[in-house]
Amino acid sequence: MKNSKAAVEEPEDHRVRVGAARRNKTRLLLLESALGVLHDKGPDAAVIEDFIAAAGVSRGTFYNYFDTTSELLLALATEMSNEVLATVDPIVLSCSTPVERFSTGTRLYMQMATRYPLWGSFLNRVGTRIATRGQLIEKYLTRDLTEALAADLIKVDNVLVARDMVLGSIFYGIETMVTEPTHANHSEQLMRSILRGLCVPDKVADDVAYAPLQSIESIDGPIFSRLKQNVPKVMAIKPSKKVTPPGSTNAKAPSKKAA
Repeated sequence: MKNSKAAVEEPEDHRVRVGAARRNKTRLLLLESALGVLHDKGPDAAVIEDFIAAAGVSRGTFYNYFDTTSELLLALATEMSNEVLATVDPIVLSCSTPVERFSTGTRLYMQMATRYPLWGSFLNRVGTRIATRGQLIEKYLTRDLTEALAADLIKVDNVLVARDMVLGSIFYGIETMVTEPTHANHSEQLMRSILRGLCVPDKVADDVAYAPLQSIESIDGPIFSRLKQNVPKVMAIKPSKKVTPPGSTNAKAPSKKAA
């Protein structure tokens, strides 16, 4: 009897697994297709018809997974941010101090937004309300800032103030990096200014903001694995502080023409 019962249950378990895999595949198809729609139309202009047309599914299929376009946006933001953090946070946790951790995490997160233009465009369009509120990036950043404040490595009245400073800078900085002509050192300069604003000594702020980052070849996740990425730029080099003042005797004198 036991063998007979197992033989009945095994096909049922197989059907359950196949059904779950099919549902997950359709959900990922909706999320991936939504990214392209949002890039082209933006979150305010896009409607459900755009999403079902891009995914090639019926309206009923869409409603099997999401009740509204807002729910789809939140799911996409959560899925993609979590995929990035699954790669970034282990690197962050290998850093020695909480200041190094939130600096490294911030720079890597911003770097990925420029490496993957569709994701950077998505973050720029949906804003911080969807991209950060209640997301893991908010949780991880608050974790590191809380430890930095407890260790007296930063000075701020409230950890939430520090959190808002950093998160606001991350997403406004990403917007600048994906929409305006800027330079390779933008995230480093931004982080150095944040650290100084949190009363981190100048020397430490410089060293932490310009510390070499561990290389990330790609984000391994169901959505990111299908996205095209830009070729990584050459690592930003900390600018030299040695500046030769005008009129200095160390300045190279112009050559004189022979008489």
